[in-house]
Amino acid sequence: MQGPSHGGPGKRIRSRTLVLFLGIFLGLGVPAVPAQETTSVAGSSGEYAFLAGYGASHPGWGETRTRVETVEVIGRWGYFLSDERGKGWYRGRHELLVELPLHLAVDPQDRIMTGAYLNGSWKFTGLKEKRLYPYVFAGGGVLYADLGLPSMGSRLVFCYQGGAGLQYLIRRDLAFTAESRYHHISNAGTASPNEPLNSTKILVGISLFR
Repeated sequence: MQGPSHGGPGKRIRSRTLVLFLGIFLGLGVPAVPAQETTSVAGSSGEYAFLAGYGASHPGWGETRTRVETVEVIGRWGYFLSDERGKGWYRGRHELLVELPLHLAVDPQDRIMTGAYLNGSWKFTGLKEKRLYPYVFAGGGVLYADLGLPSMGSRLVFCYQGGAGLQYLIRRDLAFTAESRYHHISNAGTASPNEPLNSTKILVGISLFR
């Protein structure tokens, strides 16, 4: 019996992901706008974002026993629920985030997870003179998880997650986005066994405000 290959599709996917990240960084090489013009986030009704990155589960974190590495591709739509609230550095806006994720498992094998997430977010606008917009978010959703792991008990799994990110405005309506999130999935006791995957994910991308 042959052992697992270390140079197969998973390695090619990782290489293509690095090329994608490089393309994102090169594509963002546009002149920054003057600070006095950076008012679009405070006045916009929402945003569209594309994020890509890497994730991994951590054996020993809670009841997680399996190491799963993923390449992440996430489309996001955001809708602001309020005008600016508060004062000083914590001034910000409430935002609803709808995400369509594609998690490509490249280790231990090439499989996918996909579904939908609904998150609540607070976007800080108190640093807009520096073109910086930090944010925090939390939420969850439902996924179809075809990971080939009998220990998960079901392909229908549920997620809760939370994280923080930072947006840097490079144009009046365009921002570079970087974020980190904690991500949990399990079948929520609907099947047995029920091994959860507790993961961390690092993402970068672009956000377009409207």
